[in-house]
Amino acid sequence: MTRLNLLLVALHAYIGWRLAPALPWPAALALMAWLVASVVLVPQGFTHRRSGAEAARIAWAGLLAMGSFSSLLVLTVVRDIVLAGADALARLAPALAWPGAAEATAIGVPLLALAFTLVGLYNARRRARVRDVDVPIDGLPEALRGFTIAQVTDLHVGPTIRKPYVDAVVDAVNALEADVIALTGDLVDGAVGELAAHTAPLQRLTARHGAFAVTGNHEYYSGVTAWVGELRRLGVNVLMNEHVVIDHDGAPLLLAGVTDFSAHHFHASHRSDPHGALAGAPDGMHVRVLLAHQPARAPAARAAGFHLQLSGHTHGGQFFPWNHFVRFWQPFTAGLHRLGDLWVYVSRGTGYWGPPKRLGAPSEITRLRLVPA
Repeated sequence: MTRLNLLLVALHAYIGWRLAPALPWPAALALMAWLVASVVLVPQGFTHRRSGAEAARIAWAGLLAMGSFSSLLVLTVVRDIVLAGADALARLAPALAWPGAAEATAIGVPLLALAFTLVGLYNARRRARVRDVDVPIDGLPEALRGFTIAQVTDLHVGPTIRKPYVDAVVDAVNALEADVIALTGDLVDGAVGELAAHTAPLQRLTARHGAFAVTGNHEYYSGVTAWVGELRRLGVNVLMNEHVVIDHDGAPLLLAGVTDFSAHHFHASHRSDPHGALAGAPDGMHVRVLLAHQPARAPAARAAGFHLQLSGHTHGGQFFPWNHFVRFWQPFTAGLHRLGDLWVYVSRGTGYWGPPKRLGAPSEITRLRLVPA
């Protein structure tokens, strides 16, 4: 048994130890049965990634169990803190004692975890909503007023996100009639051979100036060379530390893309390079937009002279309480931010990773519009 599996067993045992003794025996038995099943199912969410109906069912069960376990663990910890506080308060003021607190909270924790799981499942599985964002640009040429970029990021086509969801996203994006479509990484969770049929709808993406993509860390986990080739076969322009100049009604807009922030750990030649992405760019470009999967590229993008960076990666934390912790490893969690002369927009993602669960961090298809400052 690996250390990770031992930790998983220990955390499930902690939940059972803290909750079961305070429950009526039928509820305690049901909880223990679920915890045993969860220990078995959770690892299956990441080991059954091959195609086929049986593998998909196993992956679904494992990832649902993972989402439920996450909420159950967090709420059990919160319960312990609440009970410790209530006990301390009762000692100071006996009149404030809470009789039956242990049993009431032991019943409440699994019920609340179930509610979180079901609501989170509904939020994750419904098609991402369109979010409109205006980005004010200093010195914006009149011809670029209202220039629109439709951003899709962190789609994570894989065990539970398949062709029907991708089709729905493509239909929604095409309906926006954007000038440019930006795919900012983590489109897939699996090899081309397993997922090509499910990413095929991306071939239908249409925008006035085309669709452009950059790599995310999950492309590197999934075979980046093959996926770059597949995206290009589907008609998506993949920008690998390079740029294009778009002529929009006589006004130029520079659109650049960099490889993922961690790319050099997989391929030394893929090191993310915002400065290199501008190599050979004409002088005097009034609008320079960078596609970079991780918000962590923002300081380098600012130094390189970009006006706007579009990123994803964070999922906005995806579900409570993790949406409050993303800020500790990324400079920006979600939404539009200012870093000196650079605007940074971080999407919460169009799909989800791992558990089919979103709570407090809704998915989005983003329509960004350039407006004068």
